[in-house]
Amino acid sequence: MPAAPGPTFRAGDLLRLSATASVQFLRPITVRVIRELQWDTYDGWVWLDAYELGARGDAVARRELYVRREGVQLLNAPARKLTRAG
Repeated sequence: MPAAPGPTFRAGDLLRLSATASVQFLRPITVRVIRELQWDTYDGWVWLDAYELGARGDAVARRELYVRREGVQLLNAPARKLTRAG
């Protein structure tokens, strides 16, 4: 399967989902990614397993979300562990 266009989402990524990601998010929500699901989708779309966050940043629901990859706003990403070559 060819690489998907756009960003790849990883565990811990904090995302804002609005109508640009999918019409279901007319009222934007914030989520913390658990994982990007490897399910077949249309080009440019992705399934995410994520926690929906409440106003205080606490997880209020676990959700599987179908979104347009390019419409997702990455708020921040967890620090990536750097490894030394050799």
